[in-house]
Amino acid sequence: MAKQKEQTSIPTTKVQRASKFISTGAKIGTNYLKHYSKKLVNPDQTKDELHANNAVDIYNSLSQLKGSALKVAQMLSMDKNLLPTAYQNQFAMAQYSAPPLSYPLVVRTFEKAFGKRPNEIFDAFSTSASNAASIGQVHQATYKGKKLAVKIQYPGVGDSVKSDLAMVKPIALRMFKLNVSEYNEFIGEVESRLLEEANYELELQRSIDLSTLCKDIPNLFFPTYYPEFSSSRILTMDWVEGQPLGEILKQKVLTAEEGQKLGQALWDFYHFQMHTLHSLHADPHPGNFIITPDRKLGIIDFGCVKVIPTTFHKTYFQLLHPDILQNEEKKLRVFKELRFIYDDDTDEDKHFFIQTFSKLVELLGRPFRTPRFDFSDSEYFRQLYQFGEEIGKMKEFRESKKARGVKDALYINRTYYGLYNLLNELKASIDTTSYVKL
Repeated sequence: MAKQKEQTSIPTTKVQRASKFISTGAKIGTNYLKHYSKKLVNPDQTKDELHANNAVDIYNSLSQLKGSALKVAQMLSMDKNLLPTAYQNQFAMAQYSAPPLSYPLVVRTFEKAFGKRPNEIFDAFSTSASNAASIGQVHQATYKGKKLAVKIQYPGVGDSVKSDLAMVKPIALRMFKLNVSEYNEFIGEVESRLLEEANYELELQRSIDLSTLCKDIPNLFFPTYYPEFSSSRILTMDWVEGQPLGEILKQKVLTAEEGQKLGQALWDFYHFQMHTLHSLHADPHPGNFIITPDRKLGIIDFGCVKVIPTTFHKTYFQLLHPDILQNEEKKLRVFKELRFIYDDDTDEDKHFFIQTFSKLVELLGRPFRTPRFDFSDSEYFRQLYQFGEEIGKMKEFRESKKARGVKDALYINRTYYGLYNLLNELKASIDTTSYVKL
């Protein structure tokens, strides 16, 4: 991979960041004008080129802004039902590779935190980032013979969360056809998680706590963390040898047995957290996992953690009970508690949303209705994606004045979506009873 050009500054004020959004909007407008001009000449002109141009322009802009705006793009890239392929592919780059910050900005962060430059703290410190993503970038260091990974947060990330999300809203509503009421319901949840991700002191504590609690799960590996070399914008841990899961999957080098082992480890990791800890690593994209040389699953990022309220846990996981779709009284009660339907819905709306969510629950809960489920089943994922696309086109969802769902479900749903996709790519057949308490 060619070395990316480094950024020497990041727009941090509201005015600077708003200007970037406005200029991006102008580029998108120009792309639309070009598309419709071509369509006048050629009525068969598809939107593929328009999507590709928009995806590049949006990603380039968000890459320079970094922070919440880029993180939202990363989240959208994981949803194969929401975005055209051009956006998925372009935005997915935020999971692994964004333009890194120049070294003088890294030095300034260290001086503010410790009053020292990196080379005055560590025996060695790489001046170039090993990788750069949405919230921060990672440098390699050594200290007393230990190889360390030092994550440095980009300037202004925490301060710009609220304003960034406000500026992302019109793009999300118009281009991705999101429902206004649902956007308003869930954006507060996204904002809370992003503010937590910008707090490296919180991430340090959660990383230590969750890795300690999960350490006995088979085939997982966790680095040691170093509070003495960490601060609100710097997080230091052991360097985990290996390759990101995403790269391993692209190379197709895993044996069936290795894919099986890693898939079960992922399943166990997530369901232990969901049902025993009620606190969840809620960012299951492939860049957050390192496959070690002995083919264990290294967990390297606890930035996004969803604490699951007890009452919500009790309600939500009833959706996965084997009898939920046969027990009409129980189903309606759970659907109301999760706000799939409302008492004041019209009879027509109630019928529509009950039917639609029943089908969705059947699809998403299917792996739990058998002791072992083969996630390599392409027909299952075809049905899942197809129904997701159908929901995206349903005017009843787009025009609903009510949010269909509760905010606490957002990151649980996202976690299951990411988990299922990873298990599919690993071609794993999973013992679905493992660590599950329904």
